[in-house]
Amino acid sequence: MEKERKNALEMAEEEEEEAEEGAEAQGRGHIRVACRCALLVAVGLMADKSSLDLKLDELTKEYSKTKYNKATNKHLGILRRKIAEVKREIVDAGKGKGGIGFSVKKSGDATVALMGFPSSGKSSLINVLTNTKSKTARYEFTTTSVVPGVMLYNDAHIQIFDMPGIIENAHLGSGGGKSVISAMKVADLIVFVIDIDKIDRLDVLLAELKALNVVINRQRPRVYVRESGSAIGIVVETNKSVLSDRDVKEVVMGFGVHDARVRIDEEIGIDDLLGVISGKYKYMRAIVALNKIDRREDYERVAKSISERHNIKVVPISATQKLNIEPLKASIYENLGLITVYLKPKEEEISKPLILRGSPTVGDAAAKIHTEILDNLKCAYITGPSAKFTRQRVGAEHRLKSGDMITFIKHS
Repeated sequence: MEKERKNALEMAEEEEEEAEEGAEAQGRGHIRVACRCALLVAVGLMADKSSLDLKLDELTKEYSKTKYNKATNKHLGILRRKIAEVKREIVDAGKGKGGIGFSVKKSGDATVALMGFPSSGKSSLINVLTNTKSKTARYEFTTTSVVPGVMLYNDAHIQIFDMPGIIENAHLGSGGGKSVISAMKVADLIVFVIDIDKIDRLDVLLAELKALNVVINRQRPRVYVRESGSAIGIVVETNKSVLSDRDVKEVVMGFGVHDARVRIDEEIGIDDLLGVISGKYKYMRAIVALNKIDRREDYERVAKSISERHNIKVVPISATQKLNIEPLKASIYENLGLITVYLKPKEEEISKPLILRGSPTVGDAAAKIHTEILDNLKCAYITGPSAKFTRQRVGAEHRLKSGDMITFIKHS
C-alpha cells in the first residue's frame, strides 16, 4: 500500500509539472494556477492521516480514469493540485502527533496579540502593559504557551496575549507556528514586537502570515457574489478589477458557483478575488512596537524607515526601560478603533463608561445597552468633544467622539 501511494504521488508530481507548462503555453496559465491553488484552501482537507490516505487514493483513481482533452483540462488541473496538497497534509499529519495546540478565549472590550520572534521582548512588554508576570529570560523560547493579560486604557479593558515566539517556516509547522498563528486570528489587532537590531524579522513575520492567508492592514475588498436560484449563469454586473469578465467568471465557477450576480467595486487583482471568494482570507490590523531602542541612538530613523517601507504604524519603545509605553498604549487603543463615552443617567451624579467602535451614533450607544432604550429614545443631551455647547440636545443619528458624556431621554 505504501509503495503504491508513493508511486501515485510521484506520478501526480510529474503530471502536475507537465500541466503547468501546458497552461503557460496557452497564455492563461497564471489565472488557472492561482484559481486552483485557492480552491485547495477552500476545500478544507481532513487533518487525520488515515483519512488523508483514503482521500489520496480517491483522487489518484479519479485522475487515472479521466481522459485528457480540452474539456477536461481544467478538471485535471484541479485534481493535480488537490493531490499535491494532500501530500503536504500527510507530511504535516505525520509530524503533528503530540504537537502543541493553543486555545484562547476572548474577553474584555478588544483583544490584542503580541507577535514576534523568540527573545524579541514580548514577555517584558506584556508585563509593563498589563502588570502580568510573564516569564522573561535572556535565552530564546521562554514563552511556550499563550499568556493573557488585561490593559486598562481610557476605561477600556483590552485583553492582550503574549503569543509563543514565531520562527521562519512557521506556516509549514516549524516551532508550532501554524497553531500559534491560528490562535492569533481571534485578535482584533496584532502588535509586532521587533528587536531594533533584527528589523529584517518583520519581513519574515509578514511572509509567514501571508502564507497562511492573513492580510495585514487592508480592508476586505469590495467584492459581492449574490447567488441566484435561476439559471442565469455568472453575470458580472460591475468589474473594476484588473481582470477580464471571463477571468472573473472562471474564478467564481471554480468554487462551484454557476448562477450568480457579481460586483467588484474596486481595482483588485487575482489574489484579492480568490481571497474573497474562498472566504479563507483573514484581514487584520497591525502596528509595530520597535523594541530595545535604549541600545541605539538612531531609533527614530529606523522607525521611520520601517513605517515607510511597510506602510505601518511604528512606535519605538524599550520594554525593560519602560520608554514610550504610554504612546504605545494610545496607539493600540486608536488602531483598535475604540472610543470611550460616558453615560450619565438623569438622576445620578456618577457617569459610567461605555466602550464603542468606529464612528458610532447616539443610537448605536443606546442599542449597545439595550434595544429597548433605542426603541424608546426621544433625544439625548451631549457634553463633550462632539457637542457644540454643554448639554446639546441631539437625535439618534448624532456622531459621538471619545470623551462625550450622554444622558438619554426616553418618550414619556
